[in-house]
Amino acid sequence: MAMYIMKGLCIVGIILNVALMLKKNKEMRANPAKDEVIGMTGEEMWQEQKKHRIATAIIGFFANFFDTLGIGSFAPSSAAFKMTKSVDDVLVPGTLNVGDTVPVCVEAFLFFGIVEMDVLTLALMIIASVAGSILMAGIVSKFDRKKVRFAMFIGLFLLATIMLCKVLGVGPFGIVGEELGLRGIKLIIAVVVNFILGALMSIGVGLYAPCMALCALLGLNVSCAFPAMMGSCAYLMAFGNGPKFIQEGRYDMYASLMQALFGALGVVCAYVFVKNLPIATLTKLVVIVVYITSFLFLRDGIKKGSAA
Repeated sequence: MAMYIMKGLCIVGIILNVALMLKKNKEMRANPAKDEVIGMTGEEMWQEQKKHRIATAIIGFFANFFDTLGIGSFAPSSAAFKMTKSVDDVLVPGTLNVGDTVPVCVEAFLFFGIVEMDVLTLALMIIASVAGSILMAGIVSKFDRKKVRFAMFIGLFLLATIMLCKVLGVGPFGIVGEELGLRGIKLIIAVVVNFILGALMSIGVGLYAPCMALCALLGLNVSCAFPAMMGSCAYLMAFGNGPKFIQEGRYDMYASLMQALFGALGVVCAYVFVKNLPIATLTKLVVIVVYITSFLFLRDGIKKGSAA
């Protein structure tokens, strides 16, 4: 029964996110005032963002295609946005969290119940991540370009390092656990760390790889990482930082729609059709790209500061 409720919440999250996004997009486009950070009216932003619809659609599909395989979507999406210049730097954190909500909710819906993970452990980890994301989103949505660029550098650099450890099987990723649930101090650690990981999601640090490392360190079966990380991301984006970024209008309107639509399509294709892909090789490539992108954000933060 608990898994059916959690699956139902995924559907609610999708409906809520889409409704809030469409409503806010309409409000922003109707606002004749120029945005103090972007320097355009809502309609001007929409028309400018619309020019990159092909790039953002492709990014949404492939990032979430590989996200379903456990690689994560934030790292490749951030890299692709930066290299194609399809999303303004200051809007990247919000676009990642708003645009990927629908695809990740689809993932969580598909993966809930795939392993008989302890419901209490799963529920508490998810609640903690949502609380962390709500706290941090209110801060990040006020960042100017310079702060976003430095935050993205730190976040992506750390994420790339964790992903590298994952693909090499070193550190916690070399540990093989068998537990399906946690109690006592281990459960407290899982809750506290997932709270922090939820907060970091708001600056574009993907939760997947760190959550997988956390599960391994605490002795959980590696299969538990999938419902834990996908459930955490789905709920924190749908009910936590996603609505907050939408409320503040700090996201790319058109890119978020492309991420939602084509990202969900990528998830379904990966889940249904993909059986054997060289995931380790793909992840290594993503790691290299993310390291490069992190330093691009650092370069722009130093050279351009808060400028466009």
